[in-house]
Amino acid sequence: MPKFAANLSFLFTDSPFAERFARAAAAGFRGAEYLFPYEYPSHQVADWLRAADLEQVLFNLAPGDWAAGERGLACLPQRQGEFAESVEQALNYAVVLDCQRLHCMAGLRPDGVDAALLEATYIANLRYAADRLATIGATLMIEPINSRVDMPGYWLDSVDQAFRLQKAVDRNNVKVQYDIYHAQIIAGDLARTLEANIEQIGHIQIADNPGRHEPGTGEINYPFLFELLDRLGYEGWVGCEYKPLTTTEAGLGWLKS
Repeated sequence: MPKFAANLSFLFTDSPFAERFARAAAAGFRGAEYLFPYEYPSHQVADWLRAADLEQVLFNLAPGDWAAGERGLACLPQRQGEFAESVEQALNYAVVLDCQRLHCMAGLRPDGVDAALLEATYIANLRYAADRLATIGATLMIEPINSRVDMPGYWLDSVDQAFRLQKAVDRNNVKVQYDIYHAQIIAGDLARTLEANIEQIGHIQIADNPGRHEPGTGEINYPFLFELLDRLGYEGWVGCEYKPLTTTEAGLGWLKS
């Protein structure tokens, strides 16, 4: 069975962030991920992880002004200096938190900008970030996110595009973050995609569809996919990035089974 990490931006949200680490550990998780740690000092987050005996699995580079609707910087021309600053910030947190995977959000598609320039900017930024993260042995993740339901206008909204760009970046420490929920909305064909591309996948996330709730509440056959990951020899983490229907603990029957 795969290793499951609690995404603390989605689970246990009826508690303050600092208390979610202990709740995740009590529920049986051994890893934690979340969107962003930057509103807290890195040493404080490290203390919460240590007290709960959790491994820091993943977090995101700063995405620009999240509250204003920005969803990443990597594809945006004229924002490369800010992107480089976000890489250094994430690298410093990753060292303190002993985190080996960082997700880089692509950003929303800007109006009136040539498609070739967006792709060239994205690839250049990923190469820069990958080279910096290589200094601490960390891997950079890129994730196709559906632009139809959850993130309208997101630039990297194709599964095939993500695998193509992962190869184009030409860095050993760049992998695809394959979120099964987003992939189901974008393209489906989950099992064949996993089988064909497992070597390019460095992290997996889950939620059911529709609703983005826990496994077993929708159309995705997660028991089959978990067995498939075992057969494929996937040794990475599976991040639980879903919105519980009620409380987190009440919805963990899928994990216990």
